[in-house]
Amino acid sequence: MKILLKIISPVLVVSVAISAALYMVSSRPPVETRILKETLPVVRSLVVNPETVQLRVYTQGTVAPRTQTALASEIPGKIIYVAPSFNKGGFFEKDDIFLRLDPGDYELALVRAKAVVAQAKLRIQQEETESNLALLEWKALGEGAPSSLLRREPQLAEARAFLESSEAELKQAQRNLERTVIKAPFAGRIRQKSVDIGQFVGAGTPLAVIYSVDFAEIRLPLPDDELAFLELPLSYRGSSRKIRQSPVTIRARFGRADFSWSGKIVRTEAEIDPRTRVIYAVAQVKDPYARGLNPNRPPLAVGLFVNAELHGRTVEGVFRIPRSALRDDEKVAIIDAENRIRLRTVNVLKVDGESLLIEEGLEKGEKISLSSVGDLTEGMAVDVYQETQGVS
Repeated sequence: MKILLKIISPVLVVSVAISAALYMVSSRPPVETRILKETLPVVRSLVVNPETVQLRVYTQGTVAPRTQTALASEIPGKIIYVAPSFNKGGFFEKDDIFLRLDPGDYELALVRAKAVVAQAKLRIQQEETESNLALLEWKALGEGAPSSLLRREPQLAEARAFLESSEAELKQAQRNLERTVIKAPFAGRIRQKSVDIGQFVGAGTPLAVIYSVDFAEIRLPLPDDELAFLELPLSYRGSSRKIRQSPVTIRARFGRADFSWSGKIVRTEAEIDPRTRVIYAVAQVKDPYARGLNPNRPPLAVGLFVNAELHGRTVEGVFRIPRSALRDDEKVAIIDAENRIRLRTVNVLKVDGESLLIEEGLEKGEKISLSSVGDLTEGMAVDVYQETQGVS
């Protein structure tokens, strides 16, 4: 009996297990079959439209005065007066008195020159009187025509020449006396001061470096490949045509604020630098030290480093796209009506900040991809989830 149970028990266990497995298989719910869909790259798009754009060129430069002069004394003398404004950074107006030199010696020289002129005039009168007397005596006693020596013509010529020389000396003495007062030749500002009261200066001694404040100038480097975008005031030999002055905006930052000034490109320099391939244009800003509409705006001071925005020529029918939309430096990804990618070569006219101006290769109303999706290939299907309208 025990032997029979040992034989039957394993068979029974296996039978129960098989029955349970069959029951579980037969009672499970049916499995739903799903068809996997293709996952498309998701992109943003921009609808491009042509626009009219005024081209801009950006550069930098340093403010300099239009007119700068090294002031020097024309005569020697001791400085006896210095104007309060005659200091580094001081402003002055035209004909303001800077310095006075001791006029004593020049006043004495003027007196002496006047005396010499009076003597020369008296000498002419004496010679003319003697000439008249000699002619009367000749008419009474002589025969024929009187000689030039008898008429005292050489003596009169010498006397007149002496008068002219004396009058020239008088004018020189008057000018030297006037030069003891040193005046400003224009309205401006003192950049450097070299002398002070009590100092003796000689003829030609530097007194100060001054510059005018009517205009400021900024020398702006321009790459030769950007010259075509501008209408620079080019001049030609023998041409009397008025030169067109292109507008320019000058910007600088003071503290945490940005300020701007309006100016003109008034000329270009004589040559293109052979090393750097740049040409220098000169911008001019009128009255740089005047207060503008913004009372907080500082003056456009000499030596200030500034940014310049040159206003160039106007072009029509160009397309503006983000720089990130350009691929391989010459292509954009067009999205056609079936949402498939078409790679097209375009002609970039100019880089304008974070945008590109496209001259050729795009049509009005076309969509381009803005997304930096891996490798967009010709004919690839995409899913457009955001569409932006360009300028229309």
